[in-house]
Amino acid sequence: MLLDVQNLKIDFETHAGRVDAVHDLSFSIDRGEAVGIVGESGSGKSQSVLALMGLLAGNARVSGSAKLASAQAGEPSIELVGAKPRVLRRVRGARIAMIFQDPMTALNPHLKISTQMIELLRTHRGMGRREAMKAAIEMMEAVRIPEAARRIKYYPHQFSGGMRQRVMIAMALSCEPELLIADEPTTALDVTVQDEILDVIAELRERTNTALLLITHDLGVVAGQCSRALVMRAGDLVEHGSIDKVFNAPEAEYTRDLLAAIPRLEG
Repeated sequence: MLLDVQNLKIDFETHAGRVDAVHDLSFSIDRGEAVGIVGESGSGKSQSVLALMGLLAGNARVSGSAKLASAQAGEPSIELVGAKPRVLRRVRGARIAMIFQDPMTALNPHLKISTQMIELLRTHRGMGRREAMKAAIEMMEAVRIPEAARRIKYYPHQFSGGMRQRVMIAMALSCEPELLIADEPTTALDVTVQDEILDVIAELRERTNTALLLITHDLGVVAGQCSRALVMRAGDLVEHGSIDKVFNAPEAEYTRDLLAAIPRLEG
């Protein structure tokens, strides 16, 4: 088991009082496995994974447990909930990477892509500048960015939305993390580009045996990419099981409603 989350709870202190975001969430993910978290906006999907990364807002309170298996056999697992910043900095990027929903806000608009990728590789893989530049170009080629050696010197605004998302994938996978968290990675893209992005993620995951935690509201994407699915509503886990079970024999009424809402071609 790579990641074991138990009884995760998240709430926020606001001027209006406490707001509960996630209630008692438990799940696990194995090495190389792909798990999807689905649900409507506000169900707690993104907040759950941001809590694992230590990236929640300052008014958040997190309890429960999220244990990441050790990188070396025989060493103890790492508790992510409540971990000190220096521990999380070692984990983020190197062992757990994240593709954010909006690459334009995730990328630094003032820095060239080359600068951002080189910094990542030098920090987490200890590469020299020349070696990091070579590895960054190779990774951009791997995500099918044409003329990578030239375009790596572009700023984020010089790429289209689909190409910016490819850059995010290249950065996320450049350190060969054990777990990739993809938070709505194709929301703002048209259907054709969405399929291309998902193909790139699947191809690189297979090459590196990276586990995937895919957050989306699109059940079709989960069915095509994942072996298991978690269905969330209003901070609660209402369904959890294999793709076959969730899609063909759902137990929760909410899951049945989500499936019924999918447009049918014959309709």
